Amino acid sequence: MFEKILIANRGEIAVRIIRACREMGIKTVAVYSEADRDSLHTLLADEAICIGPAPSGQSYLNMERILSATVAMKAEAIHPGFGFLSENARFADLCEKCKIAFIGPSASIINRMGNKSEARKTMMEAGVPVVPGGKEPVHKAEEALVLAKKIGFPVMIKASSGGGGKGMRISYGEEDFEGNFQNAQMESIKGFSDDTMYLEKYIEKPRHIEFQIMADKHGNVVHLGERDCSIQRRHQKVLEESPSVAISSELRTKMGETAVRAAKAVGYENAGTIEFLLDKDKNFYFMEMNTRIQVEHPVTELVSGLDLIKEQIRVAAGEPLSVSQSEIQIQGHAIECRINAENPVRNFMPCPGKITNVHVPGGNGIRVDTHIYNDYKVPANYDSMLMKLIVHGKDRDEAIAKMRSALGELIIEGIDTNLDFQFEILCHPAYEDGDTDTHFIQTYFPEYCK
Repeated sequence: MFEKILIANRGEIAVRIIRACREMGIKTVAVYSEADRDSLHTLLADEAICIGPAPSGQSYLNMERILSATVAMKAEAIHPGFGFLSENARFADLCEKCKIAFIGPSASIINRMGNKSEARKTMMEAGVPVVPGGKEPVHKAEEALVLAKKIGFPVMIKASSGGGGKGMRISYGEEDFEGNFQNAQMESIKGFSDDTMYLEKYIEKPRHIEFQIMADKHGNVVHLGERDCSIQRRHQKVLEESPSVAISSELRTKMGETAVRAAKAVGYENAGTIEFLLDKDKNFYFMEMNTRIQVEHPVTELVSGLDLIKEQIRVAAGEPLSVSQSEIQIQGHAIECRINAENPVRNFMPCPGKITNVHVPGGNGIRVDTHIYNDYKVPANYDSMLMKLIVHGKDRDEAIAKMRSALGELIIEGIDTNLDFQFEILCHPAYEDGDTDTHFIQTYFPEYCK
């Protein structure tokens, strides 16, 4: 087992990893930018080292500085968390060349599955159902339009290296295709330094269902059930839950087995997520794979009883999975709300600033993953997420009641947040009935989609 791990991330996920390492008796090194000097992860880690100024490109995305810090602090492994370098094949490759364990899949697997057009092609060859669309990537609007006509409108234009909703546009016809393609491509170039795009048929009002998988270095792969991530804003998840009310036990088994088959097809190792679209007729299609731990992993932990961060570390150290598929039992229902520093009324404008007062909820089945505290200054340089509020109940009704109670008790003063908006979602009759899809917010909260 590793003696010391460097965490190449910030915020609540860095705090989450530090706590898991502490329970395992592993020392931790926090890296931080000048803007994060007083962030909670720097205070909780055994050691901390500054890796540059506030801009991500000069700190959390600077591979050489992170690797140098790892060597200088004598850490044996790097946990990348999510975002930043977590799905960067070059970084994983550099770790291997420096004889530093990367807590995640290999560079070759990240390349194969992290690139969405390549992953789509791989899944088609493995017999995994995919959304109808192009098999090869495209680079020019003219050739893309020819393909779009073959697929049939509406089509989804996607960046091959995309994530977090970036580099994505829906085109409903020839008249808006070129503009949407160019805008998505420009966003991809700016965000991922990649102009490679691909097209697929746009499935209207689907559910977004993802399966958490875990694989070790010995060929063992398991899934830990699904998460329903259908409630989204601009293709970014807002609220997640497990299990999904739309999935029967038979369909869960079928989708889970497909997710495992997809992972085995590429020789996957460590934590990953197979994401599917589920249409109104219960047909499911592979959408993409996230080759890292997910923001929403706590809901899976609460219903499965498995600590995914600890499992990641054990697997990276060469240990076999601690559970078999037959031992995994989904118990109860869990919901996660992402609490962000943003103003929903003002088009979800980010709201950095000083937090003057925080009160977090407590009680049976309530979990808070956060890095904020009284007088903490939220920097303007990074993602706006402040906290993940997660609840677990014996069934969905109890979980909803607990989340409403927890949101009502949560206080964050000094900055604007989306707390009230999350409460509105939890209280909407359509959500209560489980009648959700990826257009839920556009349908029921149009005032927030201007």
